[in-house]
Amino acid sequence: MTIINYIFFGFVGLGVLFSFLRILLGPTSADRVAALDTLNVVLTGTIVFLALVFNNGLYLDIALVYGLLSFTETVVISRYLEGKK
Repeated sequence: MTIINYIFFGFVGLGVLFSFLRILLGPTSADRVAALDTLNVVLTGTIVFLALVFNNGLYLDIALVYGLLSFTETVVISRYLEGKK
């Protein structure tokens, strides 16, 4: 792995850390849902980057399925919170 890969994973680690902090400390439920969606986008991008690093197309299929499931999760949680009001 090159130094650029280490820098990328360092920034991804910071993004995950900040998303977890927002999930834990978010003042409203909407903030927590937005942070969870951000975390899912960061993780999907990381899986795509792993496909590039390992030169394996299977990771792209995994990223696609994970992205679809995370989108569905966000919609379901948002609908639940909307109906709760």
